[in-house]
Amino acid sequence: MSATPATSVSPSPSIQEKPQQSHLFLGGINKPKPHIISGKGSTITIREPTGEVRDVIDGMTGAAVGALSWGDEDIIDYISEAAKEYTYQFPSVICNDAAEDLAKFYIDNSAPNAFAAALWTSSGSEANEMALKTIRQYWVEKGKPQKIKYLSRFTSYHGYTTGTLSLGFSNRSTPFTEILAPRSLMVKLPEYLPYHYKLENETDEEYSVRLLAQYEEIILKEDPETIASLTVEPVSGTSLGTPRPTKTYIYGLRKLCDKYDILLHFDEVMCGTGRMNPNGKLNTWENFLPLNEGPDLQTVGKTLGSGYVTIAGMLVSPKVRNAYLDGSSSIAGAQTYSCHAFNCAVALKVQQKIISNGYTKNIYEQGNYLGAELAKMLTDPEFKMVGDVRGLGGFWTVEFVKDTKTKELFPRKLDVSHMVSGTCHKKGLIVMGCNDNVRDGETFKGGDFIMYAPHFTITKEDADAMVKLTKESILEVQAKLIADGIL
Repeated sequence: MSATPATSVSPSPSIQEKPQQSHLFLGGINKPKPHIISGKGSTITIREPTGEVRDVIDGMTGAAVGALSWGDEDIIDYISEAAKEYTYQFPSVICNDAAEDLAKFYIDNSAPNAFAAALWTSSGSEANEMALKTIRQYWVEKGKPQKIKYLSRFTSYHGYTTGTLSLGFSNRSTPFTEILAPRSLMVKLPEYLPYHYKLENETDEEYSVRLLAQYEEIILKEDPETIASLTVEPVSGTSLGTPRPTKTYIYGLRKLCDKYDILLHFDEVMCGTGRMNPNGKLNTWENFLPLNEGPDLQTVGKTLGSGYVTIAGMLVSPKVRNAYLDGSSSIAGAQTYSCHAFNCAVALKVQQKIISNGYTKNIYEQGNYLGAELAKMLTDPEFKMVGDVRGLGGFWTVEFVKDTKTKELFPRKLDVSHMVSGTCHKKGLIVMGCNDNVRDGETFKGGDFIMYAPHFTITKEDADAMVKLTKESILEVQAKLIADGIL
């Protein structure tokens, strides 16, 4: 028997040491990133890779996470109280009051009888994974196990797990195509993006009707008896850039699902929980549907904890809950940190403060003011590459094209969206640069846009500052593109 080799602190000769500027396996590997130091209101203090420390206006709140201001004066008390009060236990066996109270709060602040129960998770991806499993078990409980197909749209994003990447279709999912669920189970429908896909002289209503007819053709082709659900974001975020749908379109989805016995799942992880609600409450779909005809399932997240805790969730309608009660009366499986008491307690306090202070009403009004001010660029001849400004409430997009008449895209390699977002950053404004919202078949052609999702506490002065810095940044990038002979 050979002797055990002696241990050594020397690196393996087969491993070549490489320079290391960061110990995080995140984003650009070994690329130094700005670091957050603190925040107050709509301003954050960051330390640049150069070491410079400066204040910038946060127009995107990370990935549309912020609801309460940064540095909220009550949040330390909320966190301290939750840490003192709650001890962890596996929630499927021993649960907690905070999870129950948060569920009741969300249900009570939704349309009457829209939802009957909730499950809290740690991320939006996890919530959408739970929705996939819940949909599957629902049909087993109903005695229709053959309903195994999930409908969703092209150019959509529902999370970064393999299951949710399969449900979506974007430039974040295509690198993993070979390991995703087969398209025979994850059936794709045309996306809703009138700026690029509406026919000449076609109205938004006519476009909506045409899309719905295409959806019905696909449902019939796939066989409705095999289709489990339809998943859509009522207002899509980083995949498409906040196209505001017509009531005809969203209501048409509800009616198609009713007609063919398909569950309707709204993914409101990014667009919901107060960001776009017209009634001072929580759900985005209330802009588009009768209040008594909501979704069968809904996933939520981001602003639920306002960046102070990591929490998301899934809500189910009475219809879904009753199917479980009439069947096995249990959920097959659970997650370690679902319904985590600390997260639920802090999130509940956050949401109670938002509602009681009217912040949801504020973001709807001030967000629409922000959008209207940005939209003025569409009629200003100085802005030669602003093709579209769209959104609703606290969720907005500015899209850039090479030719505003033909909507010709910029070459993908230019990455104009990040040229603009990078210039905004340099000038003191954080927005999100996004691309690839236009496709040809299953190949992305490009498309460049920046996004805004500010705090619910935004003021008119905050919005004016964001618009001012946006305009300055666009004009700077535009001048460079003109000088380079591109525009």
